Amino acid sequence: MNVVIGGNPIEIITSDVAFSRMLREQYADFIEPINNHRAAIQLTVDIQVDSPDSSAASDDPRLDDELEVRLDSGKWRLTRGDFYASYDPVTRTGSVRQSANRHSIDSVVRIIHSLSLVAQGGFLAHSASAIRHGRAWLFAGRSGAGKTTISRLAPDDVCLLSDEVSFVRQSIDPGEKFLAWGTPFTGELGKPGANCCAPIQGICFLEQAQENSLTAIGKAEALRLLMTNILFFADDPELVRQVFDIAAETVEAIPMFRLCFAPDARVWDLIQ
Repeated sequence: MNVVIGGNPIEIITSDVAFSRMLREQYADFIEPINNHRAAIQLTVDIQVDSPDSSAASDDPRLDDELEVRLDSGKWRLTRGDFYASYDPVTRTGSVRQSANRHSIDSVVRIIHSLSLVAQGGFLAHSASAIRHGRAWLFAGRSGAGKTTISRLAPDDVCLLSDEVSFVRQSIDPGEKFLAWGTPFTGELGKPGANCCAPIQGICFLEQAQENSLTAIGKAEALRLLMTNILFFADDPELVRQVFDIAAETVEAIPMFRLCFAPDARVWDLIQ
């Protein structure tokens, strides 16, 4: 199957029928014909019944502390308790050995996207995101900050892109600097985002409070907060520097806010 997120295709190849069926259900709105994407990344997934340890699988998009992502002889090696993967960025091919767990392949796909997005001037963010009035908003914050809550409170005119992992990349339209795209990666809401995109109007850093308020923040603080919420897993100084530069461009191009909110739908009156 060819899973296309943010215009970036990853073809997942597996001989395990039950696993394939599960992925087709999870990624349903993001599957497109392979012949439409000549440069698709190919991942061959080998399902192991007893190993790796499926109990290590995590729903947290930050992944576990034991995760290792390193460049070895031109190939990326991705290792965690529930999977082992190898990815060649030149041939755009890779292999994954894992248990029959959706969260494991989700993690591998996220990591590969985080690596590939650097060259496209983009990143994955630990944030909810949504489109309202044709513009996208990101709602970033640590676990428990309220990403799922603000997603659940969204009114009917809001198109949810994600309640957990947002996909951001530079736009080819000179009039728009960055776009936010929907992803199939789910948080507590358990619902994949819509497969669409929009120019980013603003990025909000969430804080729970007694009253709702939306306050602009300075570029230095915004950059610090944004870097805290960018999902990047590789221990590679040059790529980390590039991610920092992309974050700095984002802060210069997009308004940044602190969104303090109480858990009621009136918070969306601030998002226009």
